[in-house]
Amino acid sequence: MQTKDPIGVFDSGMGGVTVVHTLHRLLPHEDILFVGDSKYNPYGTKTKAEITVRCISICDALIQRGVKAIVIACNTATSACVPLLRERYDIDIIGMEPALKPACEAGPHQKIAVWATNFTLKEKKFADLMQRFENEHTIYKEPCPDLVQLVEQDRLDQKDEIDTALRAHIAHHPDVDSIVLGCTHYVFYRQVLTEILGSRVRLIDGNEGTVLHVKDLLAQKNLLNSSGTGQIEWKDTLAGKEALCRSLFERLEESK
Repeated sequence: MQTKDPIGVFDSGMGGVTVVHTLHRLLPHEDILFVGDSKYNPYGTKTKAEITVRCISICDALIQRGVKAIVIACNTATSACVPLLRERYDIDIIGMEPALKPACEAGPHQKIAVWATNFTLKEKKFADLMQRFENEHTIYKEPCPDLVQLVEQDRLDQKDEIDTALRAHIAHHPDVDSIVLGCTHYVFYRQVLTEILGSRVRLIDGNEGTVLHVKDLLAQKNLLNSSGTGQIEWKDTLAGKEALCRSLFERLEESK
């Protein structure tokens, strides 16, 4: 592996674009190869075996392209099979999990809503994470599959529909200190959530922490690229979705 090799990133669909955006912002010299698996979206309603087959297929393709690390930009896929992927490949495989720990570190006796897919919330990986903190904090699980599909169907401009959907989820646990955005798709709603909630509720996602972990791992192996302008290559298993990837990335750029 060489410093000029790209970083591979994949997701069940468009949510991983938010991770690519953070990667590009914090590691601007790195080339990135993104694969969205929109043909098989959503992962959150599939079995662990089905998700694992898809993740292996995508990782095999990324390895063939010569990536130096792979980021699973999907909490659901991470929950399903990250240990298996790490055993299968000899490069760093970086997964994601809901950023519950930072939410709990905000202070004693926090009330926290974790928004995620049904699969993430019911898996042992999240149960183990939640068990570490639930004696000292109140943690609510909030499945939000509809928020994934609004992104996948390119409906982020439907402001009334978005507002109604977000307010419905907020109403289930209205008095929380933090909302953990435990799916990369939900990062697209950060600005609207801030407009609705103001500063009374902290919004926490795992993107920046994940990217900083990628940076550390690459630095340890002397694989950080320190020159040039990083290029992003968009791929998707559903024809025509690359254009939506670019559009969503540009939306994030405009909201900086």
